[in-house]
Amino acid sequence: MSVNRIKDLGLPLINLVKLRGTPILQQLLLEERLLRSSSENWCIINDGTNSPNIVMGMSGKPCELVELEPVIRDQIPVIKRFSGGGTVIVDKNTLFVSLICNRDDVPHVQPYPRSVMAWSGSLYSDVFNGIGDFQLRENDYVFGDRKFGGNAQSITRNRWIHHTSFLWDYSESNMAYLKLPSRVPKYRLERDHTDFICRMKDYIERSVFIEKTIEAVRTRFTLKELNLDEIDDSCREHLENTRLLTMDELKEAVANTTRSESIAQAV
Repeated sequence: MSVNRIKDLGLPLINLVKLRGTPILQQLLLEERLLRSSSENWCIINDGTNSPNIVMGMSGKPCELVELEPVIRDQIPVIKRFSGGGTVIVDKNTLFVSLICNRDDVPHVQPYPRSVMAWSGSLYSDVFNGIGDFQLRENDYVFGDRKFGGNAQSITRNRWIHHTSFLWDYSESNMAYLKLPSRVPKYRLERDHTDFICRMKDYIERSVFIEKTIEAVRTRFTLKELNLDEIDDSCREHLENTRLLTMDELKEAVANTTRSESIAQAV
């Protein structure tokens, strides 16, 4: 489609990248690079990741969010991502959708978390129209009062990213690696992980969800589909905040927690 035709439609251009089983660390590093170094809009859909990983928000502390001893014993990778938000464990049954946008291309969306969240809620209302009791509740996507989609954001002066991990399915044993966070949404009502979340597969087919998401994005942007190897590698230097925590760091966190507990008991 020509540039003039795109202007005639009044829709900004967005690059669509569809992935399957891409490691979540690789995906996050790509998204951070595109947010900070690209001047284009991006929609990245990753159909599952290769193996279980725990992903924490930028300010997350492993000792507060993760059951460290089982994680170390079972060698579960722990990643600290560049965006805010909570902690999730992801695997082959997690679907990822990330939207990276220029502020000027969505001028009705203010570069603040609540405004971006409201915009994304509207987009996914189209995706889940007539499916379950879909709602945006306290920054989560839910069917009724059970969460199936968790969100995180990073906002710069001229751009923002909104990315979501959708629980197509989950393993209860994997959820045991996560602690109950100190700050939880009010609607959780002290429920444990398995009473608080639900499986998206009980409501919609995996391929149908991806198709509907692309169609919802298409109503707001003109799509240009790219393969991963077509993304331009040339970019300016940027601070890379996404990283894999080492097992030594996790062991040190265990040791620090043990020392703190010993001091508290002594006092």
